[in-house]
Amino acid sequence: MDFALTDDQKALQETARRFAQSEIAPVAAQYDQSGEFPREIIQRAWELGLSSTCIGPEYGGVGLSSVDNCLITEELSWGCSGFTTSIMANDLGLMPIVIAGSEAQKKEWLGWATASFRMIAFCLSEPNAGSDVAGLQLLAEKSGDHYVLNGTKCWITNGGVADLYTVFTTQDRTSRHQGITAFVVPSDLPGITKGKKEDKMGQRASDTRVIHFDNVRVPASLRLGQEGEGFKIAMRTLDRTRPPIGALATGIARRALDESLAYARERKAFGFPIAGFQAVQFMLADMAKDIEAARLLTLQSAWLVDHGARASKNSSFAKCFATDAAMRITTDAVQIFGGNGYTKEYPVEKLMRDAKLMQIYEGTNQIQRLVIARELLKG
Repeated sequence: MDFALTDDQKALQETARRFAQSEIAPVAAQYDQSGEFPREIIQRAWELGLSSTCIGPEYGGVGLSSVDNCLITEELSWGCSGFTTSIMANDLGLMPIVIAGSEAQKKEWLGWATASFRMIAFCLSEPNAGSDVAGLQLLAEKSGDHYVLNGTKCWITNGGVADLYTVFTTQDRTSRHQGITAFVVPSDLPGITKGKKEDKMGQRASDTRVIHFDNVRVPASLRLGQEGEGFKIAMRTLDRTRPPIGALATGIARRALDESLAYARERKAFGFPIAGFQAVQFMLADMAKDIEAARLLTLQSAWLVDHGARASKNSSFAKCFATDAAMRITTDAVQIFGGNGYTKEYPVEKLMRDAKLMQIYEGTNQIQRLVIARELLKG
């Protein structure tokens, strides 16, 4: 085993760290309060090569590994997980094309995504099909050399700002996973309506919306893979994008620890800094060990992805453990700050709100436990 980063990885990590410290963290509270989408800042991240990293150099991209992506994600989320979720969503939306696109589709759409700044969205969840992906209802009916899409997607990150969607549909609502088919869908096709921006508890800088499809005609040339292969494409995508979710949670937790350490050294009670009290020290120690474990699980799962190994169980390990840890750690950070932690004057209440979403999106942590248990029982 070699846990050392290469010189290139160290440089990449430092670039992301500087960007988070100088561009994201100073304005994170402002965007959290307003709910405004930070498009210009996200574009600067793209210009630095910190977004759409899954596109290979043959299509004009940087072609970073999953480990590289996790290094970037942890640093950016230290600054703000809302910003980072929107940046990461580009890779989530592009991954189905990387996995299942024909060579012609890759040249067209991956090349298009590197030629200039674009926003991408991954459209899987529906009002009645979140954890139960196979129960989706958005219908795709064949009509000559087109498919006609009718239905609704919800909880779509980048939904209101995306130039392109990767959309998962069903051709037979009774066939469940066997009937799912995936498409690349430009967001300006007639019949697409973007709902209102969700007013979320946390990660408020990311744009999340309902997207309606009303008789949207999509050329058959934009179908990804064969009919009925959409479920497999979606699951392969999530296996590869869950390690960065673990990294995102690790970044939130690390920021909470950094803030807690600084506050504990300065805040006095009974005439002494609270860092000198064992009750506070134990909380800080638990934070640190859980962050280390979350990072190691995350990087291990990313390493497996990079080496072509089956990573479903390990990706779920990373996502589930890291996001649960982030929730515990941010809650403890608020406790360490006491009454101050419950006010918006200090950053830890935002970290706590942001962390909660990590246990819900890209597969709830209850679903992660189901995945882990099924993998164990398969032997």
